Amino acid sequence: MAMFTTSVSRPLQLITRVLQWSSAVIVMGITSYFIHVGPRGQHLIYQEVIACLSVAFFLPAFISPFMPTFLSKFVLAIDVIFSYLWLTAFIFAAQDYNEQNCYLHAPPFLDCSKKKANEAFIFLAFFFTFAGMFLEVMSLSAYRRENAPVREKNGHGAAPATTAAV
Repeated sequence: MAMFTTSVSRPLQLITRVLQWSSAVIVMGITSYFIHVGPRGQHLIYQEVIACLSVAFFLPAFISPFMPTFLSKFVLAIDVIFSYLWLTAFIFAAQDYNEQNCYLHAPPFLDCSKKKANEAFIFLAFFFTFAGMFLEVMSLSAYRRENAPVREKNGHGAAPATTAAV
């Protein structure tokens, strides 16, 4: 079985981060439109705040694959927090557009296809945030494994004896 390496993880992380950030930008745009045409509800305001914060806070994740020891823990913390925030936003959207009459719910009298698109991109933002979190952990593990100090062995397979200065 091939090991997960940094040469494999970097492109995967970048693709995931582009999809994560793009989904947040799309949610921000659609939700901004919903707020503009009004009336706005608490769920829309929540979704807008999470989308706007995500667009800013997801930016360090683009650099993280190239600076794993410096940024990975910070980016991982952001992913953990925002995965829950996006999951909550998705639950709100699912309640608003699937449990009730979509056409009459916030904002009322707008086409349901826009609302369902917003719900789909909210889910994608959640999914790619969760996937990014997983890839961040795997990448950091691969980086540490690849950059671990190498212990030399003598001809018999045992570690060389160390001599202490007296």
